[in-house]
Amino acid sequence: MILDRSREAQANRSLLSAPCAALFALMLLLLLAHPSAAQVQRDDTIVTETSLVQLNIGVVDKSGHAITTLSRNDFTIFEDGVKQTIQGFEPTQAPFSLVLLLDISGSTTGFRPQLIFAATRFLDAIGPDDRVAVIAFNAKIKPLIGFTNNKSKAAYAISLADKGGGETHLYEALNYSLHELAREGQRRKAIVVLTDGLDTDMRNADRRLASQATTDQEAISAIKPDNETVSGLLNAAAHQGVSIYPLALPSGDPKHLPLPDPVITGIYTAARVRLQSLADTTGGRLNEINQLHQLAELYREVAAELRTLYTLAYQAPGQHARDGKWHEIRVEVAHPDLVARTRPGYYATR
Repeated sequence: MILDRSREAQANRSLLSAPCAALFALMLLLLLAHPSAAQVQRDDTIVTETSLVQLNIGVVDKSGHAITTLSRNDFTIFEDGVKQTIQGFEPTQAPFSLVLLLDISGSTTGFRPQLIFAATRFLDAIGPDDRVAVIAFNAKIKPLIGFTNNKSKAAYAISLADKGGGETHLYEALNYSLHELAREGQRRKAIVVLTDGLDTDMRNADRRLASQATTDQEAISAIKPDNETVSGLLNAAAHQGVSIYPLALPSGDPKHLPLPDPVITGIYTAARVRLQSLADTTGGRLNEINQLHQLAELYREVAAELRTLYTLAYQAPGQHARDGKWHEIRVEVAHPDLVARTRPGYYATR
C-alpha cells in the first residue's frame, strides 16, 4: 500500500433565573418561528422545477460547421419515442450563466501561471451578457467571485488562483457549483472545469476496489466508475439543464503514466471515464489537453461552442415526472443534412 501511494504520488504531483428563563424561552420561540437568513438562502439554492426538461442543443452540418440561424419550428423533441411540445426556446445569442471551476490541488502547482492565463482568455471569448462565477478548489471550495458580467473583476478573481495544493475534492466542487447555478433561475447554464479528474475520495475508494488486481484489465474491471456520487451529480445537473465541459489535464491521462501498475492504471482510467460521463450525459464535451500550450485555445473553443448552442425546454409527461426512471431524449432538426447533439436523457426524481 505504501509503495502504491508512492507510485501514485510520482504519477500526479488537501443557568438562568425565572425572569431570564422566561425571556430565553421567548427568544427561542422567535428563532424557531423565523429561520435565519442563512437557512433560507441555503434552502432556496436547491429548489428547482424538476418537471421542466431543459436542453442545450448544438446543430452542425455534414462538414461539422455549427448552424446558428434555426428557429423553434426547426426542432422536434421526443421523450421515450413520444413527440413533446416545445415550451421554451432560446437562440444561440441568449446569454449563459457559467461557472469557471479551477483545480488548484497539488497536481496543478507546476503550471499555475499557464492556468491563470488560459482561464483569463476564456473571458475574452464569451458574450457581453454572459455571467461568470469563478470557483477554485483543492481540499476546500474557494469561491473567488460570484456571478458577474464584469470581465475585469472576473479576471482579477482568476488571478487569485495562483496558490494552492493538497487534495482534489472535484465532485464536492461540482455539487457546490450546481447549488450556485440554482440561484441563477431559468438562464442557460454550464460549468467549465479544469482538472485532472483525480478526486481524492474517489481515488481512495478505487484503490481499495482494485487492491487485489494483478493486471490492468483486472483493476479496470474491479472499479465501477458510475457510483452514487457521480449519479447524484448527473441527476442534479439534468434537473437544471446544466452542461459540463471538462478540460482534462495531461497529469490525469491513464495512457501516459510514468510509473504504471495495475492499481494506478485502474484508478486513472476510472477518473477519465467519469470525466467523459460528465460531458456526455450533460450534453457537454470532454476536451483532453495533450500539451499545456493548448490550454488557452481549448478554453476559447469551449466559449465558442457555448455561443452556438440553442436551449429548448419541454414539460416532462405527468406520469414520468416523479417515477425515478431513465427517459431517453432525441432531438430532430427539420433539415435532413443537419445533426443535433444534446444530452441523451435523464433520470426523473421520485
